[in-house]
Amino acid sequence: MGRRVLPLMLGSLPVIAGAAEPLYVKNLTPVTGLLGLPSQRSADTLDKGALSGALHTGVANFYILDADADEYLNLDGEITRVALELRYGLLANWELQLELPWMDHSGGNLDKAIDDWHDFWGMSDGGRDQVPRDLLDYRYATPQGGFGLQEDSSGLGDISLSLSHAFYRDAGAVASLVLGYKFGTGDEDDFLGSGADDGFVALRFSGEHLAQLPLSWHGQAGYLRAGDSDLLADSQEQNLWFAGVAVDWQLADNWSLLAQVDSNAAPLDGDLKAVGGEAYLITVGGRWRFARHWSAELSVIEDIRVQTGPDVTFQASLRYRP
Repeated sequence: MGRRVLPLMLGSLPVIAGAAEPLYVKNLTPVTGLLGLPSQRSADTLDKGALSGALHTGVANFYILDADADEYLNLDGEITRVALELRYGLLANWELQLELPWMDHSGGNLDKAIDDWHDFWGMSDGGRDQVPRDLLDYRYATPQGGFGLQEDSSGLGDISLSLSHAFYRDAGAVASLVLGYKFGTGDEDDFLGSGADDGFVALRFSGEHLAQLPLSWHGQAGYLRAGDSDLLADSQEQNLWFAGVAVDWQLADNWSLLAQVDSNAAPLDGDLKAVGGEAYLITVGGRWRFARHWSAELSVIEDIRVQTGPDVTFQASLRYRP
């Protein structure tokens, strides 16, 4: 009898309307992080006149050293990104979203912790022990040119604006079309932005109650047209796809366990996987709805395809939704 009662109890938990959201995920490698690739979010839109907000903080640590006959790549450092996200319901089924990011590039403080973690499990450190800890060193060189950064930098990143239209609604399901634009407001010499404007279009889907469990699911797929970046120059890819899928399992009235996969096309036209390969990231995290309109979440992001994302990214978000 107990085996039958548990699924019934789980299935009876209410999925709070408007509370289900994918985790906020950005690929914060120094090159991909310059582009206007949007994070996943719910396909649902706010009611007319409603305003919501969120504060997202991510810390990504990475060490990548790779080369072949024509390319040399070294990415060693840590990126902190803080983004203020504001959403406003323009009309029924229409919503405007503004994102204001601040970025910091440095040698960081996580190298020792990551080294100790690798040592504890007997894992390969990818060559981390060959270089000093907490060092900032970005270098990419090809016969056509390259880029580099060896000094700490911080400041405003590239601001983005998007318009969402929920064109389909059914019991427990929403689909929306999104148009977005990223403005080249960040200083490209300091790797705070690409130095160019990007535009994207995306389809998003959200639904509730899969099987007998209190699950919400989300997905997105889209295309980004990257503007001409002097920093990335002739190596730049300008036509990029992106996609993702996420699941939110409501364990209790105020707690959810979340998992998702995000992917994107290569940012550069090269043979080195870290910049010329498709990226695949997996994220797991939890959400706590600690008040009627407020929630907090913590998550960890790993690269499924090694070197196409940071070694590890720690993400935290605080959300308000009316």
